[in-house]
Amino acid sequence: MTDTKIKIENLSFFYGKKQAINDFSLDIPKNRIMSVFGPAKSGITTLLRSLNRLYELIPDTRAEGRILIDNEDIHAPSVSLTQLRRRVGMVFDVPTPLPMSIFDNMAYGPRLSGIKRRSELEGIVEQSLKMAALWEDVCDRLDTPAASLSGGQQQRLCMARVLALKPEVILLDRPCSGLDPISTAKIEESLQELKKQFTIVIAPHNIQQGGRISDRAVFMLSGNLIEEGTAEEIFANPTDKRTADYITGRFG
Repeated sequence: MTDTKIKIENLSFFYGKKQAINDFSLDIPKNRIMSVFGPAKSGITTLLRSLNRLYELIPDTRAEGRILIDNEDIHAPSVSLTQLRRRVGMVFDVPTPLPMSIFDNMAYGPRLSGIKRRSELEGIVEQSLKMAALWEDVCDRLDTPAASLSGGQQQRLCMARVLALKPEVILLDRPCSGLDPISTAKIEESLQELKKQFTIVIAPHNIQQGGRISDRAVFMLSGNLIEEGTAEEIFANPTDKRTADYITGRFG
């Protein structure tokens, strides 16, 4: 396995008194796509939100254990939450373009970071849209409302918006769950290119997607890590019966 980008050590997570993740440990390698899959209420979304501390927006939650990115504990007092969420960007299952033009959607984050020059913003917008495989679709209409884009284009816009902040890790929570096969294929193709520059952790929207795009995979059940390995091992020849039963549709 390549160098570890994220190390999760004995993570437990609680919503009030309810425990959602149980003593979870995992190494996530650099420049690879890792799929985390399982049935509903397995703790997958909670795990993703733990990696950039988005859970802190939810009252009465707490995490125990350690999460290290490049050997730095993300819960250390010296860690800037704003910088952490720039380093670890997240794309959700429902695209949420801002009520403004395509260009202003893309430039919003860089502007907040202090970039004001139009020429510099134009370069960031073009590069990010190209990485998300959206540039050719929108290059001649950047001043039109982002809401005019199709669902698949809006999702790629949201991905490009994350890329505009130059993250190191991209988290994707079922980003293709509401998309048609053509839009899904474009996003999957983009991910294969993006992993050359970024570490990607994705909750795939089905087993087939996980098998297509992953380098490594993790099966979760009721907040527990059941099995982890290469995508070929997990999807084609799992060693745990629970993993095999889920993959073959016996439950879930």
